[in-house]
Amino acid sequence: MKAKTFIDQVEVIVRSGKGGDGSMSFRREALVEFGGPDGGDGGRGGDVVFKASDHINSLLSLYYDPKCFAQDGGPGQGQKMYGKRGKDLVVPVPLGTEVYDVDTGLLVADIVEPGQTAIVAKGGAGGFGNVHFKSSVNQAPTEHTPGGAAEERRLRLELKTIADAGLLGFPNAGKSSLLSCVSSATPKIASYPFTTLNPIVGTIVYPDYAKIRMADVPGIIEGAAKGVGLGLAFLRHLERSKVLIYVIDMAGTDNREPWKDYEVLKKEIDEYSVELAERPYLVVANKLDVECAKENLERFVKETGVTPICVSCETREGVDAFLDELRKLVNPVVKFHHTHEVAPDISEMPDTTGEEIPEEALKFATFLKFDAPKAKSHPSRGNIH
Repeated sequence: MKAKTFIDQVEVIVRSGKGGDGSMSFRREALVEFGGPDGGDGGRGGDVVFKASDHINSLLSLYYDPKCFAQDGGPGQGQKMYGKRGKDLVVPVPLGTEVYDVDTGLLVADIVEPGQTAIVAKGGAGGFGNVHFKSSVNQAPTEHTPGGAAEERRLRLELKTIADAGLLGFPNAGKSSLLSCVSSATPKIASYPFTTLNPIVGTIVYPDYAKIRMADVPGIIEGAAKGVGLGLAFLRHLERSKVLIYVIDMAGTDNREPWKDYEVLKKEIDEYSVELAERPYLVVANKLDVECAKENLERFVKETGVTPICVSCETREGVDAFLDELRKLVNPVVKFHHTHEVAPDISEMPDTTGEEIPEEALKFATFLKFDAPKAKSHPSRGNIH
């Protein structure tokens, strides 16, 4: 049986650690009369924590191991020895994971930032030992409390890919080709339908180091919003996209009509989510290197009233125009040094191929910091004055 390689929805059982019981003990030592109570407290139970990781992109590990149990706290002991605290269970999850309570349907956490953590099951508190119950009227207490109960719940995890732009189109529209053309992503490219079986994210890097994340989802077919094909299973990965990119096969592969494909795609998005349909979008006419594409383009504009961006991934024709339009909509943040109020024009950079780099060229090295290091407060901490 072929193993699964991508999972974007899974149910898990999480259970925190039980708190350790408090101890009931009395001090027993030679030549010490009326030693009194010395029972220690129990240790706190461990928490179950989901932590965002940008090194994984699937819920596959939780699919095969859906039980997440933290360690119980240790019991208290005599001589005022406190129980050991239970170890937290930290579960890495991909960025964009939504956590829902299965019983109530409420959103427990939305994990979108690298390193973000969410405690989904809190460990039980440790019980009190009898040392806490000593008083002037109760000098030999036997009271002690049990540890707090563990918290157990069933959770449903849904992965929604985090990307600035989402590609959508029919199978064989050329979405994977477009992604590989503008980024370093290496999706599988073939001529048969549903070559892409799971979302793939690539990063577009502009000359000034501005970045846009683009997601390619499996091909959508008519009726996807109602559960037909793979569309419904992966349309959720477009929900976080700022911009939608409709990729139309203008060559009419498999006897398709591009103008009808565009209308069907718009309809499916409208039926899936009104909010998603209202977001900014671009229409890309792909495969313009095929002979019949130009004839289909004229009819497409006439039928839909939309003038698309014409692109050929084979010859890279129109790719730069597409990247420029995409940047205008996404408006990515350029992370320059704080001294640069505006991004320097790379074309104005002086020649740096000689033996020495001109001083004027250093202002284009936005990754360098020219500020003097901050002086440390005291010479004893290794500061050299």
